[in-house]
Amino acid sequence: MSTPRVIGLFSGCGGLDYGFKKVGFEIVYSNDIEFSVKETYEFNLKHEIDISDIRKVDKRSIPQGDVVLAGIPCQPFSSAGNRNSTKDDDGNLFLQVLDVIKNQKKKPKIVVFENVRGFLSSKDCDGVLMPQRFENEMGNLGYLVSYKLLNASDFGVPSNRYRVFIVCSDKRTKREFIFPNPPENLKKITVGKVLSKPLPKREKVEVWGLPPSSHKIVRYIKEGGSWKDVPYHALSDRHKRIRDNIKKYRSPNFYRRFSRNEVMGTITATSSPENSGILHPLEDRRYSVREIARFQSYPDTFKFKGNSIQSKYKMIGNSVPPKLSQVIASSIMDQFFSDP
Repeated sequence: MSTPRVIGLFSGCGGLDYGFKKVGFEIVYSNDIEFSVKETYEFNLKHEIDISDIRKVDKRSIPQGDVVLAGIPCQPFSSAGNRNSTKDDDGNLFLQVLDVIKNQKKKPKIVVFENVRGFLSSKDCDGVLMPQRFENEMGNLGYLVSYKLLNASDFGVPSNRYRVFIVCSDKRTKREFIFPNPPENLKKITVGKVLSKPLPKREKVEVWGLPPSSHKIVRYIKEGGSWKDVPYHALSDRHKRIRDNIKKYRSPNFYRRFSRNEVMGTITATSSPENSGILHPLEDRRYSVREIARFQSYPDTFKFKGNSIQSKYKMIGNSVPPKLSQVIASSIMDQFFSDP
């Protein structure tokens, strides 16, 4: 059997694509709008990425693929974003994926979408829940649709990262994708376990410094604590207002510092010390680039390129954990591309 061919859309630095390549799929085309990911993607995936707006790409020029991967932008569906769904231009980017499919000479056998869990409760402009909208659109193109909310830590990724995967299979296969179950008796990987592993030799330790406002606060926060450890007098005026009426502000838990015996929270693209749990348990700093890459299950052989340290945090935080991608890729390979 020939090697299944993959089209990667909204590929970022390559977390989703990388998992499929590790399983044995061939990347034949990839695209992203962010130039900052280009060097990292091409160094690690050994394949050129088309840096351009997918809305301006001639879909007829994209090579034939058996699988289409689409980690569409999550901000329109995220509780941390604007929640505008399809009212947001980015929320309609899934229509570009449909155009790619329509312009393939032979219909791809599998299409995979990935997004944040807020996608499940988001609605389009007509009030239709987005999972139903996807099911309608992909059904019209001749696909069976399966979707599921997964927690990456259930599959060996050392952080709690909830993501929705929507796997669409050509109706001619006469089978819906069956999601894999988490391994039995899996012991989740803690922060301490990740940090206990020595960093790669001769690799520069890259740490994005904290802003002065955070420096004043983090020294009060104990391991496993948060801004609740900070004495009132040391808080900014904004934080004092929130502390004074914490129920009104829905009891936020700013400046979370996960302890070594906990599982890391979601690594975010902003890596904000206030909102993302990015603080080292013992040192008054953000986690380093390599540390957050490990929390996202990137192997140490995966190198993050470029001169901007902020862009490295962003590309890691935006990406699909490669280990979770590999789990999905293995299931797709077994169910749809393996000889009977």
